[in-house]
Amino acid sequence: MKFLIFTILGFLIIASSPQVFAAELTMYTNQQIYTTQHPLLVYGTGHVNAPLVLRLFTPDGSITEFEQIITGPDGSFSHKILDWPASSTKYPFGTYTVEALTSGGQSQKIDIKFSSSTELELVPIERKITTQVFAPEMAASDRSFRVFVQVTSDGLLVSGDAKKVLSSSHIHSPDGKVQSLAMSMQMLHEGLYFVEYTPRDEGTYIFHMVAFSQGTQSHGSAATLVLGQDLGGISKQIIILDEVLTTASDNLDVLQTDIHGFGETLDDASTTLRESVTTIDSSVSSMSSAVENIEQASLQVNSLLFPIMGAIAVILALQISIIARRR
Repeated sequence: MKFLIFTILGFLIIASSPQVFAAELTMYTNQQIYTTQHPLLVYGTGHVNAPLVLRLFTPDGSITEFEQIITGPDGSFSHKILDWPASSTKYPFGTYTVEALTSGGQSQKIDIKFSSSTELELVPIERKITTQVFAPEMAASDRSFRVFVQVTSDGLLVSGDAKKVLSSSHIHSPDGKVQSLAMSMQMLHEGLYFVEYTPRDEGTYIFHMVAFSQGTQSHGSAATLVLGQDLGGISKQIIILDEVLTTASDNLDVLQTDIHGFGETLDDASTTLRESVTTIDSSVSSMSSAVENIEQASLQVNSLLFPIMGAIAVILALQISIIARRR
């Protein structure tokens, strides 16, 4: 009896809620590639007479159009979201996403392209995520530094929770270990993220950032060489070395000045010595001339003394002869 009652109640509920057996949510767009002035139309089927939310996401993931419609008695819907305007900062060229969302949580998404051309062969329907990593080339151990990450989609910054957008990011340390950075990532600005890291060992650290947005993944890497001290310490040592070299250069200038003065002193001494030698030569020449004069005078005296001595000898001889005769 109870089973029969529950069966009857079930049929009554089904009869009053035919949307239970309605088809699953389906959605289509009138084109894949759009250019300026082309209308963006969406159509499909869902629950009967049910609210349906239509959203248009820009390449960076933000919502640019939000509308709510009601499906028809047969569950079908058709709606023009917009006529594509000229390209601008609000509607740049790139890959957009159209989403239909039911009140029960069902969702369907379609990627479309807004481009300057509608040639399918030239404009593939795909989303291009770019990840750029900015890390210092050199750092010091036990001193923290920041590594910045920029994530763009078709040139636009991608906003989102840093721990979700960069959930697979990690670092390769010099000892070969891999450390996750997911829980350390922070958002600095929409599309700009950073992580503050303190290395403990010297060596090369490789930061591998993996961005994930709207089903598309992108990778970016940067390396940092960690030394025992940072560039500030090295700069101080270079300044000290420069001061030492400057002092040595000044001392060398003084030494060169002293050497130059010593050279001048040697030149003066050499000149004085040459003058003294010249004076001594002159004195020797004068003494030689005097000796010659003395020799000549001695010869003259001798020439005068010899006749006189001879005369005296003759006189003495005559006197001796006279004395001898007297005796």
